Amino acid sequence: MAGALINDLINLDLAPVTDSIIAEYIWIGGSGTDMRSKARTLRGPITDPKQLPRWNYDGSSTGQAPGEDSEVILYPQAIFKDPFRRGNNILVICDAYTPAGEPIPTNKRFSAAQIFSHPDVEKEVPWYGLEQEYTLLQKDINWPLGWPVGGFPGPQGPYYCSTGADKAFGREVVDAHYKACLYAGINISGINGEVMPGQWEFQVGPSVGISAGDELWAARYILERITELAGVVLSLDPKPIKGDWNGAGCHTNYSTATMREEGGYEVIKAAIEKLGLRHKEHIAAYGEGNERRLTGHHETADMNTFSWGVANRGCSVRVGRDTEKDGKGYFEDRRPASNMDPYVVTSMVAETTILWKP
Repeated sequence: MAGALINDLINLDLAPVTDSIIAEYIWIGGSGTDMRSKARTLRGPITDPKQLPRWNYDGSSTGQAPGEDSEVILYPQAIFKDPFRRGNNILVICDAYTPAGEPIPTNKRFSAAQIFSHPDVEKEVPWYGLEQEYTLLQKDINWPLGWPVGGFPGPQGPYYCSTGADKAFGREVVDAHYKACLYAGINISGINGEVMPGQWEFQVGPSVGISAGDELWAARYILERITELAGVVLSLDPKPIKGDWNGAGCHTNYSTATMREEGGYEVIKAAIEKLGLRHKEHIAAYGEGNERRLTGHHETADMNTFSWGVANRGCSVRVGRDTEKDGKGYFEDRRPASNMDPYVVTSMVAETTILWKP
């Protein structure tokens, strides 16, 4: 009875009684992968981040400021419909600044936005499709969902895109997340079960420029909120289980206007050549712990060598058969880890392929 009443209150529609809305301000914490949020009441409806006030938080409690000067300022940058509170309530993706207006060190969005607003980059209209792999873990024991406690399931093979209670673990979380992202206005394009049991993937895109990062961070936030409700733990570790188990990546599909036009295949090959010349810099920025994943096994290329190929999932960069056949299209950078910062990766790919002159 009490549970039903609480649910009724959670689902209360505010619109008939007030023009107040709840805005959940979301930002990235001090580790660079943890997400923080808090809510405030505002007059609605709100349709543009420019309508929103800046806010602040205690950066000494997130590892982003010293105790004696702890105020960090939140600048609203993107808004999404709130699938949890619904109605006119919103989720707000923010980035973080000092009171003097300087981006704090963990604010990777600021420099990404500078790259994406460069006239040469804007002219190329960069499209991204981000494939976010993740692992669902049993709470308290940090062991994948569906795995016997302290033991292992049968070897990989039956789990990829599978169905059945003995093969697909956590689908209710995955489907809830899929619909919640569509409701929020995130350009989520699909989901699938992954090679390792308890591991799943969703894709965001095609999204243009900085919005790819905004949408992936919003989708990660919604996913972690849903796992909280389901009592499971979200892991973005690139190699959650040692041994003969697939790691988790965030393959980054990319194209520019000239790659999508006739003759685009030559532009793609030139871009891949530039990526190869900056391989070390990209690897350094592509996620923590990626060396445990990029071993040359389990559909990865060895971390220390750059390679590309058509339809080859053992390469650093893969070009699709259709792109080769059509002479235009996109390519996939398979190096980024599941815990990568999409602001860093998307802007770096654009910078290297469009702005950088070797």
